[in-house]
Amino acid sequence: MTQNKTVNLLLEVLGCFVSAAGIYSFAVAAEVPVTGVAGLSAILYRLFDVPMGLSNVLINIPIILFSYKLLGRAFFLRSVRCMVLFAVFTDYLLPLLPEYRGDRLLATLCGGVVCGIGDALIYMQNSSTGGLDFVTMAIKAKHPYLPFGNLTFGAALAVILLNGAVFRDVDSIIYGLLFNFLVAAVINKMMFGFSSSMLAMIVTDDGKSVCDEIDRVADRGSTILQGRGGYAGQPKDVVLCACSNKQLYEIEHAVRTLDPGCFIVMLQSNEVQGEGFRRLELGKSEEPRR
Repeated sequence: MTQNKTVNLLLEVLGCFVSAAGIYSFAVAAEVPVTGVAGLSAILYRLFDVPMGLSNVLINIPIILFSYKLLGRAFFLRSVRCMVLFAVFTDYLLPLLPEYRGDRLLATLCGGVVCGIGDALIYMQNSSTGGLDFVTMAIKAKHPYLPFGNLTFGAALAVILLNGAVFRDVDSIIYGLLFNFLVAAVINKMMFGFSSSMLAMIVTDDGKSVCDEIDRVADRGSTILQGRGGYAGQPKDVVLCACSNKQLYEIEHAVRTLDPGCFIVMLQSNEVQGEGFRRLELGKSEEPRR
């Protein structure tokens, strides 16, 4: 979320429209199963021509009652707003726009990416479109270390199998799995991947000089840990530094020049929190404690 409430609102609206387009204009048009309550609504739409937005709101009522206290009032209100926007876009705006009715695989690929972008925009504003999002966001609030995209994909699996059973369409299960895998992958990439970083572990005899060099070439802070060689037992400095991919190359080159005998380990970190890195909060955690 940004500090500008207007920008947050515009991103929510954009996310709702993009997510609804990925589902309605691509997945539903190609009869591809989608995630959670939207998937149930799509089944009702195909069977009985029930408007997806309306059924989505009605199914959400018991889920809202279940998760309201856990997720908090502010998150709840934002999510209800997104849920209503999603319903309006699905039932009134998108039916007026063209749908993609070409190759089913292309519809699955494009719809998964589009829907994932929309969902990520919504989640990054600390909101959701309701449904099983409320359940997964509640789990994420309780267990923040769990990958959010994986939770979303897991919640979708039952609906995908139900869709295949109802319509006796084995191919739709495969397409549905692919669609929701792409949604989960895009969500994870947008929410965490763009701010993911590298971690450099540098074993050296002069940790202070290495830290100074890192500060000079990359303007990054670092930490010195005390270590000891396993063979000779010689004391060593272990310098830790979280940085971007580009900065890691600069750091490696500079440190190698400074200390050709140093030992460097480069690790991929999925998320870094702290000064100089973006922090993403979900659910009730954003509200001040009293």
